Amino acid sequence: MTTARSIRFAVVPIAALLALVLGGCSAITDLLAGQNVTRDSDTQEVTEAGDADVFSLQLGDCFNDESASEISEVLAVPCAEAHDNEIYFLFDMPDGEYPGEDAVMAAAEAGCLPTFEAFVGVAYDSSELEWFPLTPTASGWDELGDREIVCAVFDPAALVTGTLAGVAR
Repeated sequence: MTTARSIRFAVVPIAALLALVLGGCSAITDLLAGQNVTRDSDTQEVTEAGDADVFSLQLGDCFNDESASEISEVLAVPCAEAHDNEIYFLFDMPDGEYPGEDAVMAAAEAGCLPTFEAFVGVAYDSSELEWFPLTPTASGWDELGDREIVCAVFDPAALVTGTLAGVAR
């Protein structure tokens, strides 16, 4: 499963109006920033579920994904709660022209696969777990300067409760 990041501008005006009606100006700011996630001030771990802009995801974050091929937000949840995915590695591609989807996917594989074993505790080929990248789209690359690749691990058989770090399966 390959998931690209993008911004869905058509949804923003409707969501902003709804936020204004329901909660005032600060809710609009939070909604537009995709920062409705509560984090521990020291560890930065998610302590309360909320919508997170994909650009705000951090190493170790757990989240539930959408089935869409391009997403701009995910539901970030505390890793102690049932979730779909956990971020195990993040890295940036070099600046320059958008290299194309094939090159972005090759970079994701080159960055995510070697770090999978270090995080999970077993080589990807021997693991029952899967990984997928959140990658920049051409428009995100050009318009937003998005270069970040997010590597996420998941269990295709079930939701996960807790971290997958070091599970060796």
